[in-house]
Formats: sequence, structure tokens, C-alpha cells
Amino acid sequence: MEIVTHLIDTIKIAEVISDEMIIHTTEDSLDLLGNIYYQGFDKVIIYEKNITPEFFDLKTKIAGDILQKFSNYRVSLAIVGDFEKYESKSIRDFIFESNNTKHVNFVNTLEDALKRLGN
Repeated sequence: MEIVTHLIDTIKIAEVISDEMIIHTTEDSLDLLGNIYYQGFDKVIIYEKNITPEFFDLKTKIAGDILQKFSNYRVSLAIVGDFEKYESKSIRDFIFESNNTKHVNFVNTLEDALKRLGN
């Protein structure tokens, strides 16, 4: 796992890069969040491929548990990926509502993530 730093004005954004899945469980997300938080990052970018597929099945409640951790630490998150493949109305509604709150963002590109988190 590699963490790339992006600075936009005074906002320090961590881009988490890995070829492997990083978040399998809520505890994994808490470990990552703690690592990022204590390094002084304000916001985090992670890729869809690094998150367990169960995250995108809302019945598992993993998404809610993980996103609650980010909310508790007041760390904004952008998840970069192709979300059009999810056909479930509930996940599409969840993504739509998350993007409206701007604390959690589901975006297609790194550039979109930086734009959303840089505000």
C-alpha cells in the first residue's frame, strides 16, 4: 500500500494506492482511517477495487459501518470507481444521496475526487 499526498490550498488529501484489497472489514477501515488521521490528512481517496464487494451490497451493512467511522473522525472520503455496474436501486440511491452530502463521494476519476475533496 502506498499513500500519495495531494495538497489543494491547505487541504491535505491522501490517495491510497494498492493492487490488493485493503478493506475487507470495518476493522480494516478503522485501521486505515487511524493511519491516515494520525498522519495529518484531512481527506481520503480510495479505489473501489480496494474495498470488499460486500460494501456495495447494502444488506450486509458494511458500507454504513465503514462510512460511520469516517464521519466520526470527520474525514471526508472519495471512492473512485465505475459504479454504473451496480443495478440495485438501493445502492444507486445510496450513492446519489452520499454525493449530495459531499462527505462521502462516489466518483469516476481521480480528477473528480480531487475536485470534490478540494472544496
